Amino acid sequence: MTDNQPAITDEARHQATLIWDYHRMHHDVRPVDVAIGLGSHDLGVPVFCAELYRAGLFSTLVFTGGPNPTAPERFPRGEAVHFREHALDLGVPDTAILLETKARNTGENITFSRQVLAAAGIAPAWVLLVSMPYMERRSFATARKLWPEVEVICASQPLVFDDYLKSIGDDKMVIDM
Repeated sequence: MTDNQPAITDEARHQATLIWDYHRMHHDVRPVDVAIGLGSHDLGVPVFCAELYRAGLFSTLVFTGGPNPTAPERFPRGEAVHFREHALDLGVPDTAILLETKARNTGENITFSRQVLAAAGIAPAWVLLVSMPYMERRSFATARKLWPEVEVICASQPLVFDDYLKSIGDDKMVIDM
């Protein structure tokens, strides 16, 4: 937390932790046809995608997301572009990555990623959605609604709430979201 941030009350932290716990899906991560790294302000998404790729859980990875409305200065060329660059730095080969650079919300992440995969001739049966920890349930519900013919697994970096707050560095932004 920076010096100019207001202090978060214990009650707000408690309530946020309850919501955090609810939104985690706790799916067992296993090999899938394709993974989709959902755009956000969180570099933990491409870090975890790279870890799972190196573990051999998928051969194709889509990064999805345009300019971040919450923190536009963080990824000025769009979330997917920055996530791809970060994953490349972490050893994911360029040939394994597809980009979707227009999505502005979870529904568009799913819809546009599906289109990118179809254009590449990929029709997955199993999809792993990698997101911020508190986006798992929303991304799961959105994918089930918009892409009912695929089986969906959700995952995020395995962090407890306080460690996640530290990794982002802005308690108020995370709690407000």
